[in-house]
Amino acid sequence: MTTLTDPVPGGRPGDVERAGALKRELSGRDVHGIVLAYVDTAGVTRVKTIPTARLADAAAWGVGMSPVFDTFLADDSTVRTDVLGSPDGDLRLYPDLDRLTVLAAQPGWAWAPVDRITQEGEPHPACSRTFLRRVVERAGREHGLTFRAAVEIEWSVGPASAPEGEFVPAVSGPAYGATRQVELSECLAELLAACAAQGVDVEQVHPEYAPGQFEISVGALDPVAAADRSVLVRQTIRAVARRHGLRVSFSPAVVADGVGNGGHIHLSAWRGDANLHAGGPGRYGMTAEAEAFAAGILDRLPALTAVTAPSPASALRLRPSRWAGVFTAWGREARECALRVVTGTAGLRDRAANLEVKPVDLAANPYLALGCVIAAGLDGVTAGGSLPEETTDDPARLGAEEAAARGVRRLPVSLAGSVAEFRRDAGLRQVLGPVLADAVIAVREGEIAAVAGLDDARVAAAYRWVY
Repeated sequence: MTTLTDPVPGGRPGDVERAGALKRELSGRDVHGIVLAYVDTAGVTRVKTIPTARLADAAAWGVGMSPVFDTFLADDSTVRTDVLGSPDGDLRLYPDLDRLTVLAAQPGWAWAPVDRITQEGEPHPACSRTFLRRVVERAGREHGLTFRAAVEIEWSVGPASAPEGEFVPAVSGPAYGATRQVELSECLAELLAACAAQGVDVEQVHPEYAPGQFEISVGALDPVAAADRSVLVRQTIRAVARRHGLRVSFSPAVVADGVGNGGHIHLSAWRGDANLHAGGPGRYGMTAEAEAFAAGILDRLPALTAVTAPSPASALRLRPSRWAGVFTAWGREARECALRVVTGTAGLRDRAANLEVKPVDLAANPYLALGCVIAAGLDGVTAGGSLPEETTDDPARLGAEEAAARGVRRLPVSLAGSVAEFRRDAGLRQVLGPVLADAVIAVREGEIAAVAGLDDARVAAAYRWVY
């Protein structure tokens, strides 16, 4: 469950009383502090923490935080827009009590995502969580649609004792190999236990392709809760790893030459209890609306990469033939296409069918990424779009003429290219609003300038331990 109304000064009806009851419950469980978390434009999770005793006050009046972080870069330097980037001003962080979670791997602590409002009580125009909630509300109001979403989490793990700044894989053995699971057995078991204690339903956790890499897949929720869960699970992975003398990186490219860490989005559109991606008359059981939704996402992917793959390190991951989905192509279970149609197994398709958006990594703010992807899909529904011819195998194998005939083109090969596409996409900027859209451009251009002149290895190193 997610709180779907905006915070108000003095607290929403019942919030202060509920926070008081939660405070007593948390104190009885020896929880002494609460982490209040949000994600900035650069994809970095920023936090304030409060004593448990102050929860009711936070629910009523929020906790202060500077708006300057909306234009922070990954290295903590600052850029400016005409609205954001000044050291002046203040915002109030309001915890979502529905999402408050006791942290199993951080004894004494609980965690809650926040919405941000101004001191005058208005929603902050750069609050990405509020933005996603608005997009979801519009989908319900204008189209009668709801969504179920999940974000895959891939990470690379190394010993905390490795030389400062370097990455050394903590496990050996081949991709998906049993050796890796055995070597990290105790840590993974504790991670599963922590997720279960926090109410996170895990579908699978396994060794992945790159050296020292693992992946966890979690159950789908409404989009706001799914973005919250992505932030919470990453915090949990870090905390569990630390207890085992390990250090983790969610960076898109931990090393310059290799398979990077993805954050693929799984998304399905629903009308009532009906999954629009199953049981329809279209290709692979899609309804006309589901296909139009998918077509809208596919059409906007070049501009979307400024939000879904937003770091200079993202370009090191987005390379052909590495399952990163770097071509504007779609296909059933096609892992090299940017848009993978997942039908699920016969007998489960009414529940399991969904879309996987692959050019997404964990430098992305999950609220911005989900909101923009859903908005693109809704534009496809409004336009009655249809998918082009399906692409199977690896799109990199297509000849130039065949690729052009199918509308298959390479996604931007650099962050600068993604920003250029984003600037050209007036619809995407409009849905974000001028404050958020300008922040996206300013932060991306700031990141580009910050790594100017660096080779790939130094770019990877610059972001290795940021995410």
